[in-house]
Parts: sequence; structure tokens; C-alpha cells
Amino acid sequence: MSDLDGRMGGLTAGYDIKAKWDGERLRGRVGGRFNGKDIDLTLKGGEVDGRIGGVFGGFDANGKVSGEQVEVRLGGHINGDNVELKVSADTITGRFSGRIDGKDVDLRRDGPTLRGRIGGHLDGKDVELEFGLIPPALAALAAVCAFKALEDEQNDAAASSSSS
Repeated sequence: MSDLDGRMGGLTAGYDIKAKWDGERLRGRVGGRFNGKDIDLTLKGGEVDGRIGGVFGGFDANGKVSGEQVEVRLGGHINGDNVELKVSADTITGRFSGRIDGKDVDLRRDGPTLRGRIGGHLDGKDVELEFGLIPPALAALAAVCAFKALEDEQNDAAASSSSS
């Protein structure tokens, strides 16, 4: 077993990321007990499959993860986001959610730690993750999933407060 442990975003407007890795399955939680989502990703033979959140308030993750790249779809075919990352020895970079409306992913690897940012300077979130023996590409995917979960929650909160 190895742990994924870190934070997405700031102290007040962020999510903790905590999960356990058994060599094939990454299971845990992004966010807190009430404002968060379960994460359950299985990586087998370069294919990743899983779910972030529950049956109704979540999204699927399906695609390919290797030592060189991540190509995963989060959500459905219509209302979903692509994750396309390039993995090197000390960086993991790419895009999440498309070329126009998407966000940059810029993570630096230092041993078993990923640090960096997802999104731009104004609308992005800082990432700091300890990933132990978890494949770095899978740890980066978990960070993107946490970003999407946090962004979805913030968008839902903004929509409900503007409609009241």
C-alpha cells in the first residue's frame, strides 16, 4: 500500500486529497467529509477506469495512463472533459477540458512530490501532492480529478446562490 496525500487549492477554498494505492486501485477522498467526493480509479494494463463522486453527483474517468502520457475522458461523451498530459522525468504538463475553454496543467516532480498549478494565474489552483509509490501519471490524473470536483462544486454553489 502507498498513500496519495496532499492539497488542491488554498486553505479555505481547496480540497484535501487522500487515497490509498494497492498496486492496481487508487481509492480515497478528495475534499472533506461533506464537501467532497470519493475517488476510485483502477489502473490495469495501461487502461484507467473509475469514478469520482457518487452515482448521481459524480463523473466517470476512462482512458489510458502510461509512463509517458495520460489520455482520459472525465464525464460522459457529451458533458465531459478531456485530460491530455505529457509525462517526463521531472514534469507533467498538458491540458484539461479542451483547447479554448480548458485549463493548463503544469506540475513539477521532485522525488515523490508533485507541485504546480492547474488552470491559469487567476482562475487556477495550486497543487501539492505526496504520491509515494503511485505512478506519477496516475497521481497527476487524481489531481486533475480533484480540480474538476472542486470546480464543479464551486460552479454549483455560484449557480444556486445566484438563483436564490
